[in-house]
Amino acid sequence: MNLDNLILAEAHGFNGGDVLATLVIFLILMILLKKFAWGPLMGIMQQREELVSGEIEAAENARIETAKALEEQKALLKEARTEAQAIIESAKKQGEVQRDEIITTARTEANRLKDSAVREIETEKEKAIAAVRDEVVSLSVLAASKVLGKEISEEDNSALIKETIAKAGEAK
Repeated sequence: MNLDNLILAEAHGFNGGDVLATLVIFLILMILLKKFAWGPLMGIMQQREELVSGEIEAAENARIETAKALEEQKALLKEARTEAQAIIESAKKQGEVQRDEIITTARTEANRLKDSAVREIETEKEKAIAAVRDEVVSLSVLAASKVLGKEISEEDNSALIKETIAKAGEAK
């Protein structure tokens, strides 16, 4: 066999040593990759997965909290509207009560003023009647003294006129 045939045989043949050496080198490379590349890479991927999972969970919790806060705000707004309506109704009722009190007070005051005015009118009327009577008495005395030609005392004349007026008042 010459060298050319040997080289050709080796090129086409199966060489167990080369395969075994390649396999050992491949396994060593895989172990080194697993230890120095694959492990840290998987750790980073695991951390990234946990981070994303945590962010998704935090976002979901924030969404739930926001929904709860929204519901609470809606309930508070509804309660505030109810309270505002109650305050308005109370103010209306209080206004009506005050209006009624003012009207009652005004009517009472008007009646009091009317009664006072009536009493004052009666008093003034009595004073005017008394003044007219006194004037009538004086004029009657003067007229009687001229008619009689003598002087009657004012007291006698006054008594006489009062008696006449009293009789005239009884006659009515």
